[in-house]
Amino acid sequence: MSNKYREFDINFGLEGRTALITGAAAGIGQAIAVMYAKKGADIICFDLHEAPETREAVEKCGRKFLQITADITRDEDIKNAVKTSIEEFGKIDILVNCAGIGILEKIEEVRDEVWQKTLDINLTGSFKMTREVGKEMLKAGGGKIVCIASQGGVVALDRHVAYGCTKAAIIQLVKQCALEWARYNINVNAISPTIVMTALGEMNWNNEAGEAFKKTIPARRFGYPEEVAACAVFLASDAASLINGANIVLDGGFTIG
Repeated sequence: MSNKYREFDINFGLEGRTALITGAAAGIGQAIAVMYAKKGADIICFDLHEAPETREAVEKCGRKFLQITADITRDEDIKNAVKTSIEEFGKIDILVNCAGIGILEKIEEVRDEVWQKTLDINLTGSFKMTREVGKEMLKAGGGKIVCIASQGGVVALDRHVAYGCTKAAIIQLVKQCALEWARYNINVNAISPTIVMTALGEMNWNNEAGEAFKKTIPARRFGYPEEVAACAVFLASDAASLINGANIVLDGGFTIG
């Protein structure tokens, strides 16, 4: 039997890999892009917005950076992004589905357009990107896919109906893809964080409501983008080859009760 599954880089290196990351211009996506670059990966940033800070950090690591300014809800943008990535790098070794929105409303007040937009970006966009990149990974003989879900996809949270439903569906999408693609050396996994203190997280939760929420978390704190990125590094590394269809919950114990 081959020893390749036992002789992986114990430093979880990603040298020579190419990673396409949606939502990499800021927040968790940016943190993952930077940590991947520090581990040796070249980065493709798929985002609605330009990402000069991400580019600077990636290139400072000596890695290549490709900006694709595009919309995850547009089929043509997804297909063109994958085509451009293959033309530029010859392969996509890693996909991270991080692009997403969270608009919080009471169930009886949820507007149809908010429901549809959340579905289109969080779920349908992730599915279509996974499908297109998955085709290339099937041709190449393998790959790693990491989807950013949420604790809101595991347990019910107040005013999270649209967001929570899409994140629960992401967790199921991961299981379905793993079931069909594991035999082709493709690993598909999810990460479900608690509230993460990105710039947006700081703005929304650095207040009394945030302090009250922390008291419901056994660890008594929120997460940081770098902690999610560290998990994403592990899942994209050869060390995680036996992990498939899993949902890694990073929530300080919030969902264990």
